[in-house]
Amino acid sequence: MIRLVQISDTHLFSDPDGRLLGQRTRDSFDAVLDLLRSALLPVDAVLLTGDLVHDEHPEGYRFLRQRMQALGVAYHAIPGNHDLVPLLVGHLDCGAAQPVRRLGIQGWQLLLLDSTRAREDGGRLGAPRLRGLDLALAQCPRDPALVCLHHHAVAAGSPWLDGIALEDAHAFWCVLDRHPQVRGVLWGHIHQAFDGWRGGVRLMGSPATSVQFLPASRDIALDTAAPGLRWIDLYPEGHLETGIERVPLGHDPIDTQSGVRP
Repeated sequence: MIRLVQISDTHLFSDPDGRLLGQRTRDSFDAVLDLLRSALLPVDAVLLTGDLVHDEHPEGYRFLRQRMQALGVAYHAIPGNHDLVPLLVGHLDCGAAQPVRRLGIQGWQLLLLDSTRAREDGGRLGAPRLRGLDLALAQCPRDPALVCLHHHAVAAGSPWLDGIALEDAHAFWCVLDRHPQVRGVLWGHIHQAFDGWRGGVRLMGSPATSVQFLPASRDIALDTAAPGLRWIDLYPEGHLETGIERVPLGHDPIDTQSGVRP
């Protein structure tokens, strides 16, 4: 069995006191790491699924790298709409430069996609990345696959969030439908838990380590749920199990009058 942990939407700042809507994001991120250490180890790899640094500064990526190295677990990062890819690549994970990255792990394949567009909140893969995904899946048709990206590829149920989802989701699913070995699709961006199915494919959205967005909200609204992570257990026969864990963390005051982008 392979155990993965997804950490997403950390929104770290170069300033240790940096806050997103009143929440000190370094503190909430450290609390999630404490939860990981206490409840989920051993872990085979951590997936960092975007919006890792909020203020486009290298110090945030260096802080994240130091924390991950201290954890002592392999980690793999993909960019979100708040990330600057050159900084992410230069200070955290050089592999994140690949628009489609395939990782083989104990009979499974992990496909990590860059779904970002420069200076845009919504996502798009585009024809070259979709072709790369198609080719990567075709190379190992017998190995069960987990596909990971930042933007959500199905409606989350909040109109304001669904307006900045994966723009070419239909083309994305056309690719995946050709490859029955795909067992799950995993994303960040929505700052909330999401679990569903599309045929035999498990659909998984995850809480942020920072602020949480209120599910099923027409306009931007914040939830009182605590920061958290998702764990995913992958089994040799292609079965997966997953769940959400949240920290018992008291919130800093949240400034609901301030604007924020997911």
